[in-house]
Amino acid sequence: MTVSHSVEKIGGTSMSRYDEVLNNIWKRPQLPNGGEQETIYQRVFVVSAYAGMTNGLLEHKKTGESGVYALFAEMDDKRPWQQKLYEVQAAMLAMNAEMFEGQDIVRKRADQFISGRIDDVLQCLEHLENVCNFGHFQLDDHLHRVREMLSALGEAHSAYNSVQLLQLHDINARFVDLTNWRSDQQHSLDDHIQRAFDGIDLAKEMPIVTGYTQCREGLMKTYDRGYSEMTFSRVATVTGAAEAIIHKEYHLSTADPMMVGAENVHPIGLTNYDVADQLANLGMEAIHPRAAAGLRKRNIVLRVKNTFEPEHQGTEIRADYSSDTPKVEIIAGTRNVWALEMFDQDMVGDATYGQKMNDLVFESGVRVLTKDFNANTVTFYLKGNKRRINWLMDRLQATYTTADVRVEKLAMVSAIGSDMKVPGLLTSAAGALSDAGVNVLSVHQAMRQVDMMFIVADQDYAPAVKALHTSLIEKSDVWKQAHTA
Repeated sequence: MTVSHSVEKIGGTSMSRYDEVLNNIWKRPQLPNGGEQETIYQRVFVVSAYAGMTNGLLEHKKTGESGVYALFAEMDDKRPWQQKLYEVQAAMLAMNAEMFEGQDIVRKRADQFISGRIDDVLQCLEHLENVCNFGHFQLDDHLHRVREMLSALGEAHSAYNSVQLLQLHDINARFVDLTNWRSDQQHSLDDHIQRAFDGIDLAKEMPIVTGYTQCREGLMKTYDRGYSEMTFSRVATVTGAAEAIIHKEYHLSTADPMMVGAENVHPIGLTNYDVADQLANLGMEAIHPRAAAGLRKRNIVLRVKNTFEPEHQGTEIRADYSSDTPKVEIIAGTRNVWALEMFDQDMVGDATYGQKMNDLVFESGVRVLTKDFNANTVTFYLKGNKRRINWLMDRLQATYTTADVRVEKLAMVSAIGSDMKVPGLLTSAAGALSDAGVNVLSVHQAMRQVDMMFIVADQDYAPAVKALHTSLIEKSDVWKQAHTA
């Protein structure tokens, strides 16, 4: 009988709690799909950098604080990026010291590995600075490569350390380095993965794979910090996995337990890729939508599990699932949404009016969550930093000189489900928000009824999430019956 394997991704917060990952995941025997005997093998692990490392190497994902990349891009003569790189190195060496306490030889090996990589980066960036002092070479032409190189450091560090840790526990782990470090060849993403897995015996080896893959396409250009999910997805599809699993520090639950109370939320249990896409649109990614597409097309089941509750089966995401009973499955949302509104009475009846507008929004690099329009007003709801929003506003005002352009920072809260064709659901949701004192500024619901978006003031975000979860999930007969059972 053919025993099929799983491909599993471990997030950065989980990776930092390596002892629990070791005991809850790596050393925990599993029954592979199609297999009859439990084994710790037949599993491939794609690992993220330890928590905080990528923030230091690039920029802080939430606060925007500059990391090595952001400081290097500024081309400050004082070279503050060098000091930041040394700080990241110190954090990595501190992690090595903690992981390999009492294992001096292994610690020394791990220190030499990551210090060698950091020395390579230091030399490369110094040389690039010198080259870009000449007019024939512009730094902007090379920044995306710098970003990729720096990203590779975090994942290489965690993957290499994981292999050393597993080997200390007599597990035949294998370091699969997709960073293409010091190589004179460049392959496509799929070719690179295929070549890396040639000769690996999954029945006897446990591959630990870097979440970053250097390839001809350039993952950072399209996916930016979602690159590890794309590596995860393509490893699963290229190697023909039966199941893809993401291990996170929390369950994929009906809402954020920090906002509505851990006692009030439940793991979703089962949903489809449509719901995963809606979550990704809000930035609350179960998986990047482009990464999910590869799994969906190959009919690979995706499972989201809690690293720290290994007995729980987590939430299964399938291409063919639709709820037997229409219901809301999750309340999710995002703050710091920029509502950019253009009012212009000259747009009425002009079918070409919005063409340049859409081009400028795309060119700005901001992400469109949704948009609405009427006869003379178009409003885009955007995610992006203030610099890009200001750039977009300036270009729109210069292009549409008769328009009134304004922007406001708001929040978006969504009710999401694979089938929400519940009579009166919109009325119930709006009533719950009104009872909570939340003023709805805009509402969106597509005819497919898989999501319902409410735009509210930023300060009303938490009350809106709580109110919708209480009304549509906690008080829902469907969820009550399921939770009681």
